[in-house]
Amino acid sequence: MTVVTPLVRSSLKRTAFWSIGAVVAVVVAAVVLLGRGVAVSDGIFLSAENAAPDGAMAVAEVLADQGVEVHIVSTLREASAALEGADATLLLHDQENYLESDQVEEVSLQAAHTVFIEPGLLQLREVAPQVGAAGAVEGELTRDCSIGAVARAGTVLGDGSGYRLATEAENAKSCLGSGDDTYSLIQFEYDDRKVTVLGASAALSNEHVGSLGNAALALGVLGQHPTLVWYQPTIADVTGTNASIADLTPAWLSPVLALMFLVVIAAGVWKGRRLGPLVVEHLPVTVPANETVDGRARLYQKASARLRALDALRVGTVSRLAVTSGLPRTASVADVAARVASITSRNLHEIRWLLLEAEPTTDRELIRLSDELLTLEKTTIAHATGQQPTTEPGE
Repeated sequence: MTVVTPLVRSSLKRTAFWSIGAVVAVVVAAVVLLGRGVAVSDGIFLSAENAAPDGAMAVAEVLADQGVEVHIVSTLREASAALEGADATLLLHDQENYLESDQVEEVSLQAAHTVFIEPGLLQLREVAPQVGAAGAVEGELTRDCSIGAVARAGTVLGDGSGYRLATEAENAKSCLGSGDDTYSLIQFEYDDRKVTVLGASAALSNEHVGSLGNAALALGVLGQHPTLVWYQPTIADVTGTNASIADLTPAWLSPVLALMFLVVIAAGVWKGRRLGPLVVEHLPVTVPANETVDGRARLYQKASARLRALDALRVGTVSRLAVTSGLPRTASVADVAARVASITSRNLHEIRWLLLEAEPTTDRELIRLSDELLTLEKTTIAHATGQQPTTEPGE
């Protein structure tokens, strides 16, 4: 059997579909990226640069359109620089509690109005020790105090956190109550500055700011001064670290990665095939027929393709039976079966079943059917030549 090296043209035909699909996918991805532009949402909750439903880009852009200078910062140094010498409101949303107590106090004292969005216990202890956490709040809240932003809002979405005053304070106002002395907005007024604890964080999100009085609340609380510093701390503000990957990596990670690398190498050596030296052979290569037959048989056996193997035997048997019985090699199976039945005086349905319909389910059945094909061929030859049919041992 001669095996010819595939031509470039045939290889391209086989891979044309996948190549065209890959090119189309790349073009579509490029169009989508160009359509979205360079401004991609950062995915951070209530981020002024996040256009997703849980972001707060809408509030920041509306404030900017109304003349408020909005500074979006992510480090304590940037926040201090933006607040220096400015009549500013500071929005501080430290969702991961990156800041220490002294850092919270430092940046809060620089602002004329500090708005804490869902502050944690550490922040409350430093800037509002009279306030304690009161759990989660859900549902709509109505105005219940004289603060202008709340009065104009009327009804707002209160989803977020609730707080309560642990001790009474003359300079404190509690608003947006949800029962059990739980409030979603508490404001403290000092001589030269104000501090607002806002737990209704969902009201600021892009998804909900346009409903109820959420927009009035957000603009009223955050737009009281000509400058707004939108500060969401990051890992860079953690005390005692430069936020490098090496410093933040757990001590056990490097040994585990090294061990995994060695395991992969060991598995490759264990399971890998030992390849010998390259052998140069000139093409086309002539492969002995018996090697091809043995190789195909092993593939059939490995894939349990018993019917495929039996069909290969049937093709050869039908072709030889056609010649033996005086028919052309291109004769149909039905014609060959009818001629063989008339020659051997065997049942036509049995011969047709053997040559066309039988399906082996086990290796033993495959061997039995192949033996029956061989017996049928020998019997036909014997009757066609006038010889006495012979039987194999065990038949």
